[in-house]
Amino acid sequence: MDSKHIKPFSKDILQFENIEDIANQISGKIKDDIYSVLKRKGAIIGISGGIDSSVTLGLTVKAIGPENVIGILLPEKDSSPDSKKKALELAQKFKVQTIEEDITGALEGFGCYKRRDEAVAAVFPEYNPTDYKMKIGINQSGLNQFLPPVFSITIISNEGIEKSKKLPIKEYLQIVAASNFKQRSRMSMLYYHAERLHYAMIGTPNKHEVQQGFFVKNGDGGADIMPIAHLYKSQVYQLAEYLGIPEDIIKRTPTSDTYTAEQTQEEFFFQMPYHEMDLIWYGLENEIDPEEVGKVLNKTSDEIMHIYNNLSRKKKTTEYLRMAPITYK
Repeated sequence: MDSKHIKPFSKDILQFENIEDIANQISGKIKDDIYSVLKRKGAIIGISGGIDSSVTLGLTVKAIGPENVIGILLPEKDSSPDSKKKALELAQKFKVQTIEEDITGALEGFGCYKRRDEAVAAVFPEYNPTDYKMKIGINQSGLNQFLPPVFSITIISNEGIEKSKKLPIKEYLQIVAASNFKQRSRMSMLYYHAERLHYAMIGTPNKHEVQQGFFVKNGDGGADIMPIAHLYKSQVYQLAEYLGIPEDIIKRTPTSDTYTAEQTQEEFFFQMPYHEMDLIWYGLENEIDPEEVGKVLNKTSDEIMHIYNNLSRKKKTTEYLRMAPITYK
């Protein structure tokens, strides 16, 4: 594999040399895109107390000022109360107006919870949402073994007793399809406020979420501008420090905040810590020899090659998510 990178590969390869310049470049483009390209009056951002939406808000405030930015909180009955607390802390820090829209009613109307719980009960007949919490997760070992993703489902009783099983494809698809009502309902609400105010809707996915398909098509993948879609997660954290994002948001473990049981993004989708994934993804994109990457990360070249292959497969199998609608002449 021929290397096309210039700097020697190291754990610091993704460190910004001048973080102020990067922040100014991104915020300058946000301002130009909102006012000159989209010709909108301001920005709407869904804020969840997570690192990505927080950095996106900070960059947008830097671009057009807090008076032209509104943060929308979009809780539902499965959301962690901590998400709301941290989102309000963020809004106070950046002095932006907030609007809270509880989407539980919309989700109940779609049958989101009912359809999800029906699929869970098909695997665990004793399950009911009053006595149990639930989550689904991906096999953690498959990434190093070039195995296809295998999802499991876990239910946790009110007494803390956990049970897990391999999740059959039929039930997996139904749980995911039902849960995706959440992201699509949030997108609809964000666009409601954007359209009534003639504002742009600012999306918050980072590079890994976009390229590996960790988003819902026409859900959190729907936006007018995605300012951090080109940034590795570790670079998002660098900007968070520069922008003064509250420390408890920076230290918060990234979660999906989708299912009733607590679950990290690593457990649900990415299968590895972001600081390792960033470097391996960089190595893959820049055609760096797996042995060179492995030496830096204390892994064998075979392990890196397996991860390269799995990352490539994720990107390929989720290409349809990034496609524009197919049109005919």
